[in-house]
Amino acid sequence: MPGAGAPRGQGQSPAGMGPLGRPWVLLLTYTLTALELTCLFMQFSIIPYLSRILGLDSVTFGYLQTTFGVLQLLGGPVFGRFADQRGARAAFTISSLASSALYLLLAASCSPALPGVALLFASRLPAALMHTMPTAQMVITDLSTPEERPAALSRLGLCFGLGTILGSLLGGTLSAACGIHCPAIIAFVANLLGAALSFTCIPASTKAASARGQAAPPGGPKASLFDLKAIIHLLLRPGVLPVFLIKVISGFPSGLFMVMFSIICMDFFGLEPAQSGYLLSFFGLLLMITQGLVIGQLNKHFSEGALLRASVLVFCVVGLAMARMSSILHFCLLMPGLIFSLCALNVVTDSILTKAVSPSDTGTMLGLCASVQPLTRTLGPTLGGLLYRSFGVPVFGHVQFAINFLVLLALWRQPLPQKKSRVQ
Repeated sequence: MPGAGAPRGQGQSPAGMGPLGRPWVLLLTYTLTALELTCLFMQFSIIPYLSRILGLDSVTFGYLQTTFGVLQLLGGPVFGRFADQRGARAAFTISSLASSALYLLLAASCSPALPGVALLFASRLPAALMHTMPTAQMVITDLSTPEERPAALSRLGLCFGLGTILGSLLGGTLSAACGIHCPAIIAFVANLLGAALSFTCIPASTKAASARGQAAPPGGPKASLFDLKAIIHLLLRPGVLPVFLIKVISGFPSGLFMVMFSIICMDFFGLEPAQSGYLLSFFGLLLMITQGLVIGQLNKHFSEGALLRASVLVFCVVGLAMARMSSILHFCLLMPGLIFSLCALNVVTDSILTKAVSPSDTGTMLGLCASVQPLTRTLGPTLGGLLYRSFGVPVFGHVQFAINFLVLLALWRQPLPQKKSRVQ
């Protein structure tokens, strides 16, 4: 029997792992993540066209996107605490059922006999519980040692890239061949299958017994899911808030650009919808290679602090080049650098932050991390639209360079710890 201090993934298995074992649980986690992301990008590919069919103008469409972002922003930390307290099985199952509800309402909004606009907005409501990615990150964090965690988390990039490519292609192909409601129906069925797999195959908890004991001390009061003080307390732990702020601030300019990307493709690059789809597929392929393969290999040779500084430095260089960008060819040449910075920033900060908190709080911390992207989707349409209308595309490059240059100076003045073990 392994000793009580044996690292997870090297002898000590969480209680209740079930008959599948650690490798199969990890494989199923990656599979469920890829399935959910494929369905999500299928939805993204049809939402603009469905909105046009239903008569939504650009302002109302912006409200629709903001609603989705706000709900995911508010739901992320709460869902993370739910995953910590109730376990991976409950979190995966609830997330898949919420996704099924969203796609069912989305399919219903395509029917001319029903109030389409109302159902379209109602379909955004389950987004508050759609958090498969942070749940998968929690499972991987629980089942990996601190040393192997960055590489394990980076493999989720394969899932994201696969979902981007398959979802974009399937959404357009199915809607053209079978009607705009078809992708939503397929996604509904796929997520029901995901819920069934989660409920029957994912272990009730992937945390070690010691971590569950920290989360719920015997005889102690049951922690509330909506305990904002506990969530804020995590951010105030030593070494957490600076890294979290770097994650938010450094990635925000590129997030603004990506929020406006569809409009930039039409107005600045002059791309047709099919060409935009090819560009998005290229983006997904680069992301698969970079996060799934490159980041994991780099982590074997460089510290997390070095990779974080490298991502911010490349952000600066890409920002300068983006300010001079004038064609789609220039953007394609910039994409590898942009994707490297995004992947390295997300993987490294997630790894550092999960090591800085106790094992019982990894889900909550990853829920906070997952709220960064919805924050960009919430603020991005308004702020990005104002910048684009007033200054054009080059402003995104200038903003990215200026902000990341300041972040780089802060990193050099206050260097991050090179190696830090997670709180036990």
